[in-house]
Amino acid sequence: MKQRELAVLGRRLLGILTPYLVTLAVAAPIALGLWFALRGRVELSLARRGALVLLGGAALAAWVLFHVERRRAGTMLFSRVADLRAVQAGWRQRIIKLPKALRVVALALVALALARPQSTLGEDELELEGIDIVLVLDLSSSMEETDLQPDRLTAAKLVIDRFLQRRKSDRIGMVVFGKDAYTVAPLTTDYAALRRMVSDLKLGQIDGHGTAIGQGLAVALNRLRRSDAQSRVVILVTDGDNNAGNIAPLQAAAFADKLGVKVFTILVGDHAPASTSQTTTASGRARRRYPVNPKLLEAIAAGTGGVPYLATDTPALERRFHQILEELDRSKYRERAKVHAELFPRLLWPAVVLLFAELVLALTWWRKLP
Repeated sequence: MKQRELAVLGRRLLGILTPYLVTLAVAAPIALGLWFALRGRVELSLARRGALVLLGGAALAAWVLFHVERRRAGTMLFSRVADLRAVQAGWRQRIIKLPKALRVVALALVALALARPQSTLGEDELELEGIDIVLVLDLSSSMEETDLQPDRLTAAKLVIDRFLQRRKSDRIGMVVFGKDAYTVAPLTTDYAALRRMVSDLKLGQIDGHGTAIGQGLAVALNRLRRSDAQSRVVILVTDGDNNAGNIAPLQAAAFADKLGVKVFTILVGDHAPASTSQTTTASGRARRRYPVNPKLLEAIAAGTGGVPYLATDTPALERRFHQILEELDRSKYRERAKVHAELFPRLLWPAVVLLFAELVLALTWWRKLP
């Protein structure tokens, strides 16, 4: 009697363990293949360790598929049960849980793939971009002058638009100033939206009876103050001298230097002493002369590590922005950093193959009758 009970217990225990043994048999060659594929990697790491909790879902799926689902399965009455018991179970019966084992291993592989395993191949010198740029544009009334075609403001907007088209990964913001300064756009990589905002700029949107250079620079620096970019830049475009605002330009420049922000200044317009033939515009309107202070812009740029530029016509303005582009590209820094390779595809592909194999087996050898 005891031997029969032990035999029954042994069969039950084997029935419980068999699905897990089949699962291990499926997982072992995959694990061995991954081990051979990853040999020689300097270092392995997981970018999202929290995803490993999903392995618990694979374990839960194994319990449901191997035990709970069997209890809920339908039964069929058969009059010769003793004859069925006398028939020795074939190899297909012994691995009847193979399709479900394939699904469990596939779920485990997906959970590991979501944890984003990475390998460190070593160190290499990488070019790292991280430039945050704020464009500061003068909207004082003097920007209506036509020494830049068709006028100073329109020429500046066209050149800024081309500048935006050439940037790819920098965050760029926009500030305008007249008698006071305002933010048009915070730092963003949505260049299309920023270009629309630049296109909509026009004189009269803000009080243009003054040129608050210091105020405009201060607002731009406030936008860059919390930036974590490796390189931060202000491009200041103006055509006059500071005569408004409550912040001195050099005071703002000192703050920029403290923050590590470079300021590139562009003085636009033909400010040379006018001859008799230059006192009128092409339309016959008398050309007004506005006070300028090139030395101030030079001091702002020099005090922050930037470069001062002068643009007397539209082609010159285009060249100045091109020169700034070159300066910015040179400011991209290089450093040695670890090079990581993503390994999750090596886990996802076996998971897809296992799920496909489960589907094929379920429709062929282990097909269930209704």
